[in-house]
Amino acid sequence: MEPRVNPTLPPLPAPPDAVRRLIERLPIEPPSFVLAQVLNRVLLRRLDADARAALANRCVEVHISDFGVRMRLALGARGFALAPRRAEVALRVSATASAFWRMASGEEDADTLFFERALVIEGDTEFGLLLKNTLDAIGPLVPAFLRQSSRK
Repeated sequence: MEPRVNPTLPPLPAPPDAVRRLIERLPIEPPSFVLAQVLNRVLLRRLDADARAALANRCVEVHISDFGVRMRLALGARGFALAPRRAEVALRVSATASAFWRMASGEEDADTLFFERALVIEGDTEFGLLLKNTLDAIGPLVPAFLRQSSRK
């Protein structure tokens, strides 16, 4: 039996500024829907009832800065979904795609990225800390077979 090789994902090149500006003008609903579906499959089942209650009905905006993609989500009774269009944003989280990947795969923690200014968090500090601590307690969100280790 041959050993299983972990595939690595090559870094995505950032689009040219003109393309990024175009992406920033597109509606946020399609990428928000996709992220909500991913989080429902990867994260929702790992949240206990207390965490779900604490995080519920608050709008979080995620911004992938190098691609110009914005997503707005809220956790409701049926899982993650697009936040209502006029919902007040409780927390804004912004980083490059690479920084989000490193955080989701457990290669970097949010505190390190924040203090290196690779992760920007704005809004309700208490809610942000609750979200960060909840995600830290869960561990990496990216399945092990997809993780790319930069610690070789």
